[in-house]
Amino acid sequence: MKTMIIYFSSHHGNTKKLAEAIAAADTDVEICEVSDAKDLNLSEYDRIGIASGIYAGNFGKPIMKYAEEKIPKGKDVFFLYTSAMKLNSHTAGIRKLAEQCGWRVLGEYGCRGYNTFGPFKLVGGTSKGHPTREELDGAAAFYKSL
Repeated sequence: MKTMIIYFSSHHGNTKKLAEAIAAADTDVEICEVSDAKDLNLSEYDRIGIASGIYAGNFGKPIMKYAEEKIPKGKDVFFLYTSAMKLNSHTAGIRKLAEQCGWRVLGEYGCRGYNTFGPFKLVGGTSKGHPTREELDGAAAFYKSL
């Protein structure tokens, strides 16, 4: 299945690493940073991955805006995310958008990611070493399971 993963990964590239791991494991997967995706024709893809680091408990604003404006209704989508803490609530906002836009949600994969945002920078960050090789392999296994 032809798949495009659009990602927003602004601090340490944690979420980009998940997208790259999936693309490396499947030649039918392409990836694109959200700021470079404005001219993509997403109707050409069978599935769309929406990937983001978590910012204040939600997917990043640039990816949310892009998804709302550019992903066609009725598309099959899946979510990828990295965060300092893995919580089920991180996808609540994007799931609500999926419902409003009529997308079919295939699943989600999230893991921890290195975080030096705000005061965490003063202590050298949290979740050092994440995503790990096992977490990257987990992203590829998640995608294969769809």
